[in-house]
Amino acid sequence: MSDSASNPDDQPLPAGGWSEQILTLADACVVPPVISALVQPAGVLYSDGSYCPEAALWRKFRPITTEPGPPRKIKQTLEGRWLWGGVLWAHFGHFLVESSSRLWALPSVEDDIQGILFIPQRPKVGSEVRGFHRDFLALFGTDLPIHVAAQPTRVEELVVPGQGFGLGKITEGTRRFRRSVHDRFATDIPAEGAEKIYISRSKLGLGKGGLLGEEQLETLLEAEGYEIFHPQEHSLSDQIARYKAAKKVIAADGSALHLFAMVGRADQEVAMILRRRSGANNLLAKHVESFCARTPLVSGGLRAEWVPKSKQKSSRLSFGELNHQVIGENLARGGFISETARWKMLSEAERDQILTDKGVGGQAGFVEAPLNKRREAAP
Repeated sequence: MSDSASNPDDQPLPAGGWSEQILTLADACVVPPVISALVQPAGVLYSDGSYCPEAALWRKFRPITTEPGPPRKIKQTLEGRWLWGGVLWAHFGHFLVESSSRLWALPSVEDDIQGILFIPQRPKVGSEVRGFHRDFLALFGTDLPIHVAAQPTRVEELVVPGQGFGLGKITEGTRRFRRSVHDRFATDIPAEGAEKIYISRSKLGLGKGGLLGEEQLETLLEAEGYEIFHPQEHSLSDQIARYKAAKKVIAADGSALHLFAMVGRADQEVAMILRRRSGANNLLAKHVESFCARTPLVSGGLRAEWVPKSKQKSSRLSFGELNHQVIGENLARGGFISETARWKMLSEAERDQILTDKGVGGQAGFVEAPLNKRREAAP
C-alpha cells in the first residue's frame, strides 16, 4: 500500500489505507460550516483543538471541508458514543454518495452508539432530517437516531470511520464499503416489476438537468417494450424493487443510477444516456461498474447542450438536446433495442415546436451551445 493511502492529507483511495480505518476521539468538538461555499471550513477537532483530517469530506482531488478555527463557545454537548456521518446533503444524489460514505463501520459499532452525527451542508440550511434520509438508513439496516449539529458541539466520544465512498477515485468504494452495501442494504426488498425499464427525468423539468426530446425518447422505448419509470413518484423501497426486477435498464444519467448501483447485479444489462458534457457521468458509470461487476453502455447522442445565459458552461443546471438517431444506433448495437430500429433525429420543425412548448431560449435564461458536430459520434 502506498504511503499516500495512509496519509489523511491525501485523497481517500479504494485500495484502503485511512479510508478503511476507524478512529475514536474522546471529548471531540464538531464544528458546522459558517460560510456558504463549495469548500468550507467545517469538521472535527480533537479535545486539544487540533484538526482531525480523517473526518473531512473529499471530492475528487481535494477536501471540500477544511480545517475550521476553534469555536469561541460550545453551547451544546452530546453525551455517549456517536458515529461520525460527515456532511448531510439535502440533494438526493450527493446524499447517496457522500453522506453514506462512513456507514460501512456500522456493523462494528452500532450496538454501543447513541446515533449518527452529521453537520449540515450549509449554515442554517440543510439541518433538517428528511424522510429519504431516514428511509435510506432504515434500508441500511439501522434505526439509530440522526443528529445534525447546526452549532459547535462537544461530543463525549466520537467514532470517525474513513471515507469509504464518494466522488473521485473513491467512487469505486473500498472493499469494506462495498461489502457493507451488499450485505446490508435493502436485502429484504423483493424484486417486483417489469423486465425492461427506462428511468426517466422528463417530469423533473429541464431546469433540473433534463433532456430536450426525452418524451419522444420514451415513446420510442415504449415501442420496444420498456416501462417508463419516474423514480421521484415512488418510495425508495419501490424503486429498489423495480431495479432488482429489471433485466435491461436504460437511464438518463443522474442520481437514480447511484441507487441502482447499490442493488444491481452482474446479470443485469445497463445503459446510461448522457444528458450533458460532464465528467460526473464517468464517475456514475464507475459506480455501476464497481458495485455491480457490470460495465454499463454509456451512450452519447447530444445534438446540442443548453446552458444558462448567466454562466455559459456545462453544469448541473444545463440540459442536453437529444439526437435520437445516434442513441438508437448505440442502443441497437448494445442489444437494448431491436437491430431493425431506425430512430430519426427530430426535424427542425419538431425541434422548434418542443422549444416553444418548453419555453426554452430567448428570455427563458438558456442559450444553445452546439456541439462540434451536428451529429455526435458514438463513443
